[in-house]
Amino acid sequence: MSCCIRGAITIEENTKECIWQNTELMLDEIIKRNSLSVEDIISVVFTATRDIDAAYPAVVLRKMGITEASLICMQEMYVKGSLEMCIRVMVTINTDKSQKDMEHVYLKGAVVLRPDLVKKKSEAVAIDGPAGSGKSTVAKLIAKELDYIYADTGAMYRAVGLYCINNNINYADNKAVESVLDNIDISLVHSDGMQRIFLNGKDVTEEIRTPAVADGASKVAAIGSVRAMLVALQKKLAHENKVVMDGRDIGTNVIPDARVKIYLDASVDVRAKRRCHELDEKGIAYNYDAIAADISKRDEYDKNREINPLRIAEDAHVIDTSYMTIDEVKNTILNIIRG
Repeated sequence: MSCCIRGAITIEENTKECIWQNTELMLDEIIKRNSLSVEDIISVVFTATRDIDAAYPAVVLRKMGITEASLICMQEMYVKGSLEMCIRVMVTINTDKSQKDMEHVYLKGAVVLRPDLVKKKSEAVAIDGPAGSGKSTVAKLIAKELDYIYADTGAMYRAVGLYCINNNINYADNKAVESVLDNIDISLVHSDGMQRIFLNGKDVTEEIRTPAVADGASKVAAIGSVRAMLVALQKKLAHENKVVMDGRDIGTNVIPDARVKIYLDASVDVRAKRRCHELDEKGIAYNYDAIAADISKRDEYDKNREINPLRIAEDAHVIDTSYMTIDEVKNTILNIIRG
């Protein structure tokens, strides 16, 4: 079955660079918001207002690797008072989704063309950052302050990692993990802004907080089918509730339309000491050097993995928490949200 996705964007100047940059931005948003791959695209039709003639927008598709789809560029008729410096697109895709599930993309000044199709920003607050940056701790406090639901996405990946460990599945073997996904049921229970996570009906909230499970979570998080399963759950949760969600690709992939995006960071030394303190409080033995090395290794892995790597969203507020108290971080984020 095929469906059509519409898009439009205004550009700042009639130059080759500006035309291509904005066309790529529009197409990237269409692909991201509709979870497409380039192979899904059947045809692309561009139109441009007559004040745009420095380059063909369709050239961008070749640069993006879209080489099999049929392409066409046309100049629009001029109507007095119509929007100027505007590129429109209609993308036909091969999909099993219905037309009503498609999200159309109107960016910059083009939002005035179809305000009825412009998706409003989610009420969600997205908090991203590396391990030990304080995401989970501060996210829980923010959720409680705002009376939002707290969603710890990392716990979902940890639950998959725990299942693999408990069932002797090599979590570094993609095919082995994919073969057992149908046996994994993950659910979240929220109470007073707090989250407890259940794996196949068992509460594993405490059991998943070990270094071994953390390593497993990082590995399974790089598997496309695992991410697809959990991201679908996360998106549904975020768009049906007011949530504070933390993870590594929340603002860039899971909720790109989040009301506020935060990226928390801290030095490896500070994050390692925080992790040691957590383990000490739980009576779990630890080795600082091993934990610091593991955090550095995980940072490198998360930032360079092929699927949805850890990165800073362009519109995120970056906060270095190395020398801040939890209350200072919480209040800084609350000021951003309320502002």
